[in-house]
Amino acid sequence: MDSTDADDTDAVLAVSGIGKTYAEPVLSDVTLALRSGEVLALTGENGAGKSTLSKIIGGLVAPTGGAMRLGGKPYAPASRGEAEALGVRMVMQELNLLPTLTVAENLFFDNLPRRGPHALGWIDRRRLARDAHRAMARVGLDSIDPDTPVGALGIGHQQMVEIARNLIGDTRVLIFDEPTAMLTDREVDLLFDQIARLKANGVAIVYISHRLEELARIADRVAVLRDGRLVHTARMADVSSERLVTLMVGRVIGERIDLGERRIGAPLLKVQGLGRGDVVHDVSFEVREGEILGVSGLIGAGRTELMRLIYGADRADSGTIAVGRPPTPVHIGSPADAVRHGIALITEDRKGEGLLLPHSIAANVSLGNIGSVARWGFIDARREQALARTQMDALRVRASGPTQPVGELSGGNQQKVVIGRWLAREADVLLFDEPTRGIDVGAKFDIYGLMGALAREGRALVVVSSDLRELMLICDRIAVMSAGRLTGMFERDEWSQDALLAAAFAGHMKGTRPTAPDHERNARSAS
Repeated sequence: MDSTDADDTDAVLAVSGIGKTYAEPVLSDVTLALRSGEVLALTGENGAGKSTLSKIIGGLVAPTGGAMRLGGKPYAPASRGEAEALGVRMVMQELNLLPTLTVAENLFFDNLPRRGPHALGWIDRRRLARDAHRAMARVGLDSIDPDTPVGALGIGHQQMVEIARNLIGDTRVLIFDEPTAMLTDREVDLLFDQIARLKANGVAIVYISHRLEELARIADRVAVLRDGRLVHTARMADVSSERLVTLMVGRVIGERIDLGERRIGAPLLKVQGLGRGDVVHDVSFEVREGEILGVSGLIGAGRTELMRLIYGADRADSGTIAVGRPPTPVHIGSPADAVRHGIALITEDRKGEGLLLPHSIAANVSLGNIGSVARWGFIDARREQALARTQMDALRVRASGPTQPVGELSGGNQQKVVIGRWLAREADVLLFDEPTRGIDVGAKFDIYGLMGALAREGRALVVVSSDLRELMLICDRIAVMSAGRLTGMFERDEWSQDALLAAAFAGHMKGTRPTAPDHERNARSAS
């Protein structure tokens, strides 16, 4: 830790000896000072304690020990509302929006403008729309109609609404928890422009991210947490990305990964002429035993929609799917059909679609394996917990035990729970959609190693990722989608980043272009 953290005389916010214990300690003796007009990058592996510390500062969680001071005065908010009233705001990974309300109503939910002499008057809709338009313009989205229901927006635009909400009113400390995970490059640039303006106005910012290139771009100082303890603080300019990674994980991680000796065998999954509306067009490919096939493409390419068609989450208009040894055509009209035929999907939205957050690890693992843990029609808790422990040990899930709620785990450990569910089911075909989004570098390499182990067992893996470097690191072949079509298939010794990008743009270089589905079209419209 640099010596300046001990001196909090000029700090807007100072935390001293902060700790938090659930079933076991997750934070221990953290001391930090945050100064006016600076960006402090807070980084570390998933489970290191970053979100817990930020929630303590934001009033969502009470510390077990330690003290905080805001502007030189004791600070111990009992709620998020109390923290916001004192000028401490937090943009969380989990969106705090009501999808059935409009953009304007979400922005000013706690302070709706009224007509009339008292607070119970009618809502002043004209003023609400004007104020909402001004708030959205600050994040570069003044083209969005303030009367649009939030649920109709893409996830990237919803994230920008959440950010805009936290920029309203007087702010002294602003915490960003992985704010760019769902944003386009243009939206990221708009956010960083806003952060520069906030710094100029003296706002102190805590920026949590696993994207080290972002930290180098905007942070003044960096603080690294590991296993709940603060292990290093320094000026951002004085720490290389390689050094940060070593500090985060406690070991050196290279740029290459050895997935072990594998035997790539006969085809296990065959997709022929698969299509749906204007989203996916005549896609054909096969995946072999022991192979990792990557799927690359731009936003709106139809990658997620292709995975959903194979899994039966959406109904295909054309094409066939064959699976098995040898592949035999099967009817997949629902996810239940896919699971019955040995196909599993690890969704990109693990919180919304992959997990039951309030429930235990054991309950989430057993969701796909009820038959193995039930007796006479009832869940046997002992069997369920034994199954969960097996997967927790195999995947190195950091948790107090199988009864811990999944919502209390870090993003990387949540992802491991989703994967563990399908490992217990022993699916032969595993579809991974953005499996490492929002998780730290250490957890990423754990998941890469797990993929290698699955491939060595003879399973067929399909991995969708927006990170070309990730696909080039772990895949045997990479398929490229563009505007709903498969535009390229590259072997490991054939590909280059330029060739992959050229194929990703190929579908947009012709006279016509298929229309993306609503959620992807919304995300792309800002780019």
